[in-house]
Amino acid sequence: MNIYDIWLSCLDINNLNKIKLLEKFNTSKVIWDLKKDDLIEFKISEKYINKILDENTRLSINKYADYIEKNNIKLISYKNVEYPRSLKNINNFPAFLYVRGNIDNLYDDCIAIIGSRLASNYGKFVSRKIAKEVADRNVNIVSGLALGIDKFAHLGALDSKIGKTIAVLGTGISDYDIYPLENKKVYERILENNGTIVSEFKLGTKPEKYNFPIRNRIISGLSKKVIVIEAKENSGSLITVNYALEQGKDVYAVPGNITSTNSIGTNKMIREGANIFINIEDLFNL
Repeated sequence: MNIYDIWLSCLDINNLNKIKLLEKFNTSKVIWDLKKDDLIEFKISEKYINKILDENTRLSINKYADYIEKNNIKLISYKNVEYPRSLKNINNFPAFLYVRGNIDNLYDDCIAIIGSRLASNYGKFVSRKIAKEVADRNVNIVSGLALGIDKFAHLGALDSKIGKTIAVLGTGISDYDIYPLENKKVYERILENNGTIVSEFKLGTKPEKYNFPIRNRIISGLSKKVIVIEAKENSGSLITVNYALEQGKDVYAVPGNITSTNSIGTNKMIREGANIFINIEDLFNL
């Protein structure tokens, strides 16, 4: 365990600036040891100097380290060989990843399934069905552990005896951070069944609204393809789609009822050129 990486990951500094610091100083230990004069010399802003030197943050690190060790959580810097190569290829890749469960899943073939939190019964059924069919081909399912489509995508992967599932969180990764709380059993089942929980956010991070669009780039980044099932016209799922397109990933949409607001986004995607998903053969080009 690298306590200095834990400290840097906990600093109230945005992701890009953490990467800039590591690029400049190479390791979190070097950054920890810097004095105020050193930081001024390297033209680091006063706001960030105060954050880097903040004693309260430094004193709290042992608390985080204890929890991480007791709960078998890994913290991986982008400089670490264990860092997933798929994420290194995206813009603004996470400087750090907290990982719980089977880290090897992050290196395997993955497909993301995302969609509405307020999914219809049809959407839930289709999400679970597609996820199981994909997982049965030994491809891991990535989603965001939200209610609705995400939840049933994870459940579909858990129905399979071959593929695994990866949940990417917009909160911290501890038992106390689980959001929504209704998905606690799904969270636990993922870990019990050799799956993986991932977050770039420090322990204790609350479900702030702005965290979820940020985490979406990780969902698409880990995945070779993205499937959208039920999305309203301005759905947050479309943020993930934009990340996927920017990353050069194939995007699929499941067509939906034209009278349902939940289908406006997905049907529009198809009209604008997204791949249409009707059955598993569409996905694997058989």
